[in-house]
Amino acid sequence: MVFQCQRDSWARQFTTRVVSCQAAELRPEGGGEPVRGFQVVLEDTILFPEGGGQPDDRGLIGDVPVLRVTRRGPEAVHFVQTALEPGAAVLLSLDWERRFDHMQQHSGQHLITAIADLMFGFKTTSWELGRQRSVIELDTPCVTAEQIEALERSVNEKIRERVPVTVRELAADDPEVETVRSRGLPDDHTGPVRVINIEGVDSNMCCGTHVSNLSDLQVIKLLGTEKGKKNKTNLVFLAGNRVLKSIEQSHNTEKALTSLLKNGPGEHVEAVKRLQSSVKLLQKNNLNLLRDIAVLIARDFKSKPVQSQLFVLHRKEGDSEFMNIIANEIGTEETLLFLTVGDEKEAGLFLLAGPVEAVENLGPRVAELLGGKGAGKRGRFQGKATKMSRRGEVEALLQEFVSHQRAET
Repeated sequence: MVFQCQRDSWARQFTTRVVSCQAAELRPEGGGEPVRGFQVVLEDTILFPEGGGQPDDRGLIGDVPVLRVTRRGPEAVHFVQTALEPGAAVLLSLDWERRFDHMQQHSGQHLITAIADLMFGFKTTSWELGRQRSVIELDTPCVTAEQIEALERSVNEKIRERVPVTVRELAADDPEVETVRSRGLPDDHTGPVRVINIEGVDSNMCCGTHVSNLSDLQVIKLLGTEKGKKNKTNLVFLAGNRVLKSIEQSHNTEKALTSLLKNGPGEHVEAVKRLQSSVKLLQKNNLNLLRDIAVLIARDFKSKPVQSQLFVLHRKEGDSEFMNIIANEIGTEETLLFLTVGDEKEAGLFLLAGPVEAVENLGPRVAELLGGKGAGKRGRFQGKATKMSRRGEVEALLQEFVSHQRAET
């Protein structure tokens, strides 16, 4: 069946009737609990069901939002959360912004695919119309920068030439079907075969919605390539309004960087490079200072006339190396050390060091109290903690252990 959305891709409203309404569930695209609702079949529809690499439309049946449209054989199935009466006349309203975006990307893909084949012999093996960008999979291990530039120039020349795009319907057994570009029909296809014709450029079998003239695409921008699977190359592109939105986002970013970096757009890259060098130097100096602080903390502890059998320290700034330097400097043969770094009320790192037997006994209990995980060997048990606020409980546990040990000796 050919739907009204395929006969007239520009129709934004359409009156039809409800054929059937059955209770059903919809699984959200991002996962989660199924949504309860109804599958509604109409006599005809301007809401495109997903297919041919193109996502489905959104819109309203009356005032009821349509959450998904899928194809089931010759039928388009609309998922809604309100039951509709079979036989009732209803007004369909289309989410035009979403539809026109899909038309621009889909017709843009046809044009790029055709020109890439004509210019370089690159065959399209699949494509994806994404939410932010679209990707064409080309049957070639690589595409050079020069080829991308030439391809982009050629497709935009066709747009400026205002080449007509027409839709024809052929009988499935029409000999002409064999002459058009196609990756094959779905197994459950019924009815006529739709052929999208870009005058003088391409004829391609397709079920999707398309513009009526290449000028409707406005512009195409090829963003570059990515490595595909099995010696294929993914060509990334934007068409139409997506190019304008991308320029707007880039311009806003450029303005923000100009304000932050206090220089012009042409100097942004060099300014960021200088900042990166400064940050690396500061990080290096910070690490050196932390090492020096760790050594000084350990020496201060060791300089006391009477050393405690338990040493506890928390510091917001630090890392595993900082804690291990302290443990190395103090020594763990006789002293039990409990060291932590990170935000006192959030997550952080911990180290329990001391006599091997004591650490093996206490390490897992410390990790459990701190809501973390850790591992250890040779008198050291360290890991990540999610409940740094319970450090006091750990200290009490260790103090009790030390006191018990002292009483036994």
